[in-house]
Amino acid sequence: MEPDPSFDTHAGGDRPPAGSAPGDERTLATAAEVLEGRSGGAFYRRLLPFLGPAFIASVAYVDPGNFATNIQGGAQFGYMLLWVIVASNLMAMLTQALSAKLGIATGKNLAEHCRDQFPRWAVWGMWVVMEVVAMATDLAEFLGAALGFNLLFGMPLLVAGVLTGAVTFAILALERHGFRPLEAVITAMVGVIALCYVIETILGRPDWGKIVYHSFVPRFKGTESVLLATGILGATVMPHVVFLHSALTQSRIVVRDPRQLRRLFRFECVDVTLAMGVAGLVNGAMLIMAAATFFEKGFTTVGTIEDAHKTLVPLLGSASSWVFAVSLLASGLSSSTVGTMSGQVIMQGFVHWQIPIWLRRLLTMLPALIVIGVGLEPTRTLVVSQVVLSFGLPFALVPLALFTARADLMGVLVNRRVTTFVFGCVTALIIGLNLFLLYQILSGGG
Repeated sequence: MEPDPSFDTHAGGDRPPAGSAPGDERTLATAAEVLEGRSGGAFYRRLLPFLGPAFIASVAYVDPGNFATNIQGGAQFGYMLLWVIVASNLMAMLTQALSAKLGIATGKNLAEHCRDQFPRWAVWGMWVVMEVVAMATDLAEFLGAALGFNLLFGMPLLVAGVLTGAVTFAILALERHGFRPLEAVITAMVGVIALCYVIETILGRPDWGKIVYHSFVPRFKGTESVLLATGILGATVMPHVVFLHSALTQSRIVVRDPRQLRRLFRFECVDVTLAMGVAGLVNGAMLIMAAATFFEKGFTTVGTIEDAHKTLVPLLGSASSWVFAVSLLASGLSSSTVGTMSGQVIMQGFVHWQIPIWLRRLLTMLPALIVIGVGLEPTRTLVVSQVVLSFGLPFALVPLALFTARADLMGVLVNRRVTTFVFGCVTALIIGLNLFLLYQILSGGG
């Protein structure tokens, strides 16, 4: 049978065509059959070719920075801030769905659109800011993985940092074999993190009644809880992964037929819902574990990841601390890999430069190794790196809102007015909360 001309395996924009590996070709062929209506069977079988991009993007929502914030929130305020995680996750789903839609509809990623649509001086300025943001993000994620090796095996942090670099090199090397192997490894790591927190939650024996109540009832208790909620909510959307998700979908499966475009986007929405749903459950489980294990037993001053690891041993047994360290390691390795990929997309998209990914990995390792070498406290460094992210958020969310609302760019996938309005409100809220949190930290109020 001749292939449908509305289905195209060649990328739009500047990226090379997808489907260079046998596994990728099978995925694309199956996707073509589904989109053309030639594939029957159960829904989950038809869904499989479209799963993957959102799971890579979701790693940013369960990175080591989330560990510090969620554990602190649970230890200090119990289950009270669970509703913030629920609200944050809904915002993240909308943001990532629109990012994926931009790549699907236009064949270009967010950074490429910025290069095409904005003045040259603005493009270079945005590129510099986003490179700094990507490096700050990678610093946090790299440190988290090194800390995971340190907690698991007792090795010095500097040695753990070098080992982290070697492992992420190996994971990134999977890209040469196509998109499917890398998606599979990252998704497996997300699964490891989720499984670890299922175990931690069971061991902690939380109060399920309080969990249900606080998941839906907004509540604060003093200024500190407001600040912590602002930190959880404001730092949820990572700017680098907004750029990355549009790149992951721009050339993965490319179609031109309007009906097939809508069908493809519906499948990607399922991908986003599943992936971000898992990420949201993991974040909730982090806070629940901290609430059940620390808050309810009077350990409300747990302030660092190392404290949490040590305190788990007398409270839940040695196995729980190992599970915690494994989840941190999986989080750090996967998110560090994704951070490097994001940096590559940002450079290529904004300024049309491309360097070998091993060189980018080497360059982004250096700040983390310097931080480890001079002996800075890892958890504090994670928190400071999150402040840097605040500067990058407007450069990701505002262009995404503008571009996805333009019919000349998006065609049949242009945002509906209500979508544009809701995302505009979400964008304003996230930016406002980040600015507020930034002000509190810089003024010494946080």
